[in-house]
Amino acid sequence: MVFRRFVEVGRVAYISFGPHAGKLIVIIDVTDENRALVGGPCTQVRRQAMPFKYMQLTDFILKFPHGSRQKYVPQAWQKADINTKWAAKKIESRERKAKMTDSDHFKVMKAKKMRDRIIKHQVKKLQKAALLKASPKKAAAAKMTAVGKKAPAHKVPAQKATGQKVAPPPKTQKGQKAPAQKAPAPKAPGKKA
Repeated sequence: MVFRRFVEVGRVAYISFGPHAGKLIVIIDVTDENRALVGGPCTQVRRQAMPFKYMQLTDFILKFPHGSRQKYVPQAWQKADINTKWAAKKIESRERKAKMTDSDHFKVMKAKKMRDRIIKHQVKKLQKAALLKASPKKAAAAKMTAVGKKAPAHKVPAQKATGQKVAPPPKTQKGQKAPAQKAPAPKAPGKKA
């Protein structure tokens, strides 16, 4: 993406820190490579020199010549209708999130989980429908393997001739030996049970 937010006369900027943090200003004239003459006609920021480090440039540009007098800047601000265009959605959501309590955070988390579950369910439905539509043979084969597959059972030795069932061997993970049974602890001498 090509960078298009250049420092220029008429560029509206957001003050990120300093005494006027959180307000909008407009660049009236560029003083040097580090500072500019700025003013906030509708945000009560007086005309002053400000470093670029304090500003975050926005997409809005006002049309007026550099070094304009104070009466022309508010007119351009009103004509461009900057106050209504500036919604500051990210800043507003950040402030709202900062005011949330633990229970609010919990409610948001549960709502997101529910939304994700619904989306996942719908995506699976669509994938099945696409599979059925794409090739009926593959879909039938997939259906048969899903129905025909059972959980892999452990091999159970055949029953004894007397009809008694043999207990299956204890479950172990691959590469592990069955646990050895512990011998009973020796009794202390001289004590009777």
